[in-house]
Amino acid sequence: QVHLVESGGGLVQAGGSLRLSCAPSGSILRINEMGWYRQAPGNLRELVAVDSSDGITNYADSVKGRFTMSRDNAKNTVYLQMNNVKPEDTAVYYCYARISTREDLGVSITDYWGQGTQVTVFS
Repeated sequence: QVHLVESGGGLVQAGGSLRLSCAPSGSILRINEMGWYRQAPGNLRELVAVDSSDGITNYADSVKGRFTMSRDNAKNTVYLQMNNVKPEDTAVYYCYARISTREDLGVSITDYWGQGTQVTVFS
């Protein structure tokens, strides 16, 4: 069974930096898409950055120029480098991945979510 394991959240002062990482555990064939979403209290979950299979990374306007998502394909790991963070970046950050796995009857494609990691920015 596949799980997404996140790490790197915490408390950071405004203007500082933080790096999140996420990797799947379990047996997989391929990661088709991978990225990050976040949810602040009272808000809907929103996209932060997603890296599609064509190699294009899409960022939310609110994080462009401050956050950078990168992937280490050898380790099946995605990172979110958060620079110049602001109090409004405070949220639970969720890793997302669309993963292909081999099943008894063929290949299955499933969307997975991490358990979430809290990022709190104080001024």
